[in-house]
Amino acid sequence: MTRALMLQGTGSNVGKSLLVAGLCRAALRRGLTVAPFKPQNMSNNAAVTADGGEIGRAQALQARAAGLEPLTDMNPVLLKPETDTGAQVVVQGRARGALRARAFAAEKPKLMAPVLESFHRLAARRDLVIVEGAGSPAEVNLRAGDIANMGFARAANVPVVLIGDIDRGGVIAQIVGTQAVLDPGDLAMVRGFAINKFRGDPRLFDDGYRLIADRTGWPGFGVIPWFAGACRLPAEDAVDLGGAGQGGFHVVCPMLSRIANFDDLDPLKLEPGLRLTMVPPGRALPGDADLVILPGTKSTRGDLAFLRAQGWDIDLAAHLRRGGRVLGLCGGYQMLGRRIADPDGLEGPPGVTEGLGLLEVETVMRADKTLTRVAATHAATGAAFSGYEIHIGATEGPDRARPFAHVAGRPEGAVSADGRVAGSYLHGLFAEDGFRRAWLDRLGVETGTEGYGQAVEDTLDALAAHLEAHLDIDALFTLAGVVPGR
Repeated sequence: MTRALMLQGTGSNVGKSLLVAGLCRAALRRGLTVAPFKPQNMSNNAAVTADGGEIGRAQALQARAAGLEPLTDMNPVLLKPETDTGAQVVVQGRARGALRARAFAAEKPKLMAPVLESFHRLAARRDLVIVEGAGSPAEVNLRAGDIANMGFARAANVPVVLIGDIDRGGVIAQIVGTQAVLDPGDLAMVRGFAINKFRGDPRLFDDGYRLIADRTGWPGFGVIPWFAGACRLPAEDAVDLGGAGQGGFHVVCPMLSRIANFDDLDPLKLEPGLRLTMVPPGRALPGDADLVILPGTKSTRGDLAFLRAQGWDIDLAAHLRRGGRVLGLCGGYQMLGRRIADPDGLEGPPGVTEGLGLLEVETVMRADKTLTRVAATHAATGAAFSGYEIHIGATEGPDRARPFAHVAGRPEGAVSADGRVAGSYLHGLFAEDGFRRAWLDRLGVETGTEGYGQAVEDTLDALAAHLEAHLDIDALFTLAGVVPGR
């Protein structure tokens, strides 16, 4: 028997990703070998895996909670939105091209085979697999060919626990309504429910909890209070992004429409000497910014047009006139150059887009995608750090003579002649404590003593303890086929 449990939600952003991470850490603390699994994810926040592919960063965090290196099998289908109606499709870690929504709906049934292959490969080597659904099974208009929720649960014969989000209101209707729209075969997979994100005294919901159990006939596995430590873990969705900190050095990041790998900024939130502001569309970049970070993006030329439509290019020019600094990461680095050429139309219509002209470099998009983990040395401070590259395109030009870093003896990135504008393809650099502190010290920023990696580990342990206190984890693991204490 495959020992697995699937968490599905009454909607998006109900906390499934965090709960899977917490259950993985709880299982690990009990001495179980456990792995996370998400059949289909939609996110531009991707991680490079140990086997050289890419998966959603939420699954990378879950792998960390399970004590594992991230593997492509943990998220066999990843959709990376490029436009409002189209996305790049990544299957078992490798990009298969871009599809519009209607075309993907037709393609979906063919993806069940690799999804099941990855799942069974993971399960064969683990005591337990914790599976995360996507969106909600109540979206029955998308049920045909489904691989993300009930389609997978039935194909793999994995029991489902439904998660409701009380913080957004209407949780009774969320769960009872989901039961009302599911067909009998799908209903048979649901073995219970849990309530997430409760604020206040959970006993105040006793009557509502009983009402859900009476209406649905499903057992409840617990009411989970709001976990305040969630802000210390990488966010999966851009809608969760927010600023942090009260320090004097002001770091500003514009929220591009296809912002990607935005967890690059998470370690900065823990530094006492700075404050981080995420600027949404329609707002100007703050005039008191000391540093503007242009983040990664899934669509460089498209988001460069978006940036200009917000007037952020004008704000950047004013920021530099005031003596400010700019750092571009990946797509943000490409934007800083003189031009971006996409002769084969890899990110949209073929053509050339004029860049911001803040670095003397040019980028040409190429079909071969760079997916690699790297060990680097920061050129200015000599600080060593590890990171990863995940991009298409190659960037060259005179400012490359002043690299941001060195990777395996080669120069990486570029720095302007006055040193105030820099760009790099390297993600994950700020997670390395030594580099982050050396980089901030050079900017005159007070740094803290807590290591980022240890902060994540401590938070995952706290999350597991939180779930142990408020969920019937013994019953959940028994449902998955794991006998407590054995």
